[in-house]
Parts: sequence; C-alpha cells; structure tokens
Amino acid sequence: MDKLYAPRTINDIMKKHDFKTSKRYGQNFLTDGNIVRKIVDAAATTKDDLIIEIGPGIGTLTAELAKEAGKVLAIEIDKRLIPILNENLKEFENIRIMNIDFLLADIEKIIKEEKPIGDVKIIGNLPYYITTPIIMKILEEKIKVKSITIMVQKEVADRLKAHPGTKEYGAISVAVQYYADIKMISQVSREVFLPKPHVDSAVIRLDIRKKPAVEVENEELFFQLVKAGFNQRRKTLLNALSQLSSFNKVALEKTLIKCEIDPKRRAETLSLEEFALLERALSQGF
Repeated sequence: MDKLYAPRTINDIMKKHDFKTSKRYGQNFLTDGNIVRKIVDAAATTKDDLIIEIGPGIGTLTAELAKEAGKVLAIEIDKRLIPILNENLKEFENIRIMNIDFLLADIEKIIKEEKPIGDVKIIGNLPYYITTPIIMKILEEKIKVKSITIMVQKEVADRLKAHPGTKEYGAISVAVQYYADIKMISQVSREVFLPKPHVDSAVIRLDIRKKPAVEVENEELFFQLVKAGFNQRRKTLLNALSQLSSFNKVALEKTLIKCEIDPKRRAETLSLEEFALLERALSQGF
C-alpha cells in the first residue's frame, strides 16, 4: 500500500469502505507527508513514551507514531473508522484503538491502566469545533502529560499564543499560557487536506509547566477574574469585574488602585502577572 497520506490511497480507502467524511466530526485527512513528519518530530517521541492520539482518522499519523513510540492509544469517536483503522494498522502490535469520546473519557484512568514507562504525550489533528474543550479538559483536569502537540485552526493557534493588547488575546490565551509554554511548529495550508477545509491550520506544541506561570492563592478565583474580564471585553475592568457578586465595586476599585492597575483599563491589556497580582490582593482581603 502507498503511504496513508497519499490522496490516491485516501480516496481508495474511502471508496472501499463506502466512507464519507463527516462535517459533524470535522474530518479532514492530511495528505502531506512532510507535515506528518513535522508533527512526529515536534513531539520528540521515544520508545518509552505512551502517545495518546486524538482523532486518528484513517491512521495516517498513527502509523508514523507507532514506529517511534512505545505504545499509541488512538482515540476515535467515529465508529465507522474503527474497521478502517484496524485494517490500516494491523501490522503494528503497539497500537490500541479505542472508540470513545475523548471529552467524556476518564483519561487519567486509561493512562494508569497502561502503566507507561516514560512520558505521556498527547498528539492529534483536532477538529476545529472542539479544539478549546479538548485543550482545557487536559489542562483543567491536570492530566499527567508532558506535552500536547496538535494541529489546530491557525486562528486558534494565534489566540493561544497571543500577547496582551492584541485583538487575539483572550481568556483562552491566559488559561493556556498559565498552564503551558506554547511553541509554534509550523503553519499548514488548507490545500494539504482531503476534503479541503475553509481555513489554514498550524501545528503547535504545549509543554506543560511543572508549576503554573504565575503564583496564585486561589486558582478558582483567578479564572473567575479572567473570565469575567473577557466576558465583557468592551467594558472597563472595574465594570466587568463588578458583575462578580462576591465583590463590592468600591472595594474592588480600591484594590485595583493598590495593585497599580487603572480601573479604566480593559481585561485585554492585563498580563498574566497582573491578573495574578489582583487575585492575590483580593484573596488577602485588601
């Protein structure tokens, strides 16, 4: 068989199994071997590593990962792809195919069952519509992984790595940068997918921090402040945060001033350090 990323091979597989891609699952199969290699290389996989691949599709990336990793867990939500994966990957003994919904699965339990020797790394070509929920599930549940190497919509990649003061900067930027260090690996043209999506993509790697980027006393409060600030990003920080029932507006304004944060600023101008400073001040009852 030709390489699984060859357009002719993909078309032959789809025809053989009478398979049609699903918009519901955001299925776009990668047809560029160079990008496949970049993803594998970026993950820096070793023979001791347990790789969890989200959305393996027909197994294009899975096959290459299996050559490098100790074991690959391929998690696929679309049951129609399971027989295709079983057939395409039958030569590999270190692949376990699971027909489950990643968002609903107990990933920590699955990892424990596998008893990995080395690092656990998550890799995948993520459907655009569930990129953020998947990333936040991994980070918020503090699933013990070393890195997340994923292909995402380019606009999403831009938001994840955005800096304060830019239009892309938002709550997801703060949340991801709090938990992880972000590296842009490669931009990917929409032309190298079958079927072709309407947007370009990017490969990024999130290296999970051993401890968060900033020190906070109450993580829940920290994220409440971030979400409240960005929920109404056109409002001043004081007015946006005043929507939180636990704070008096007058006391909140005094705290902002003590933190040397102008109450008239907007959330999109605050750095992680400033959000953390404000959280600590509020937690300490200033």
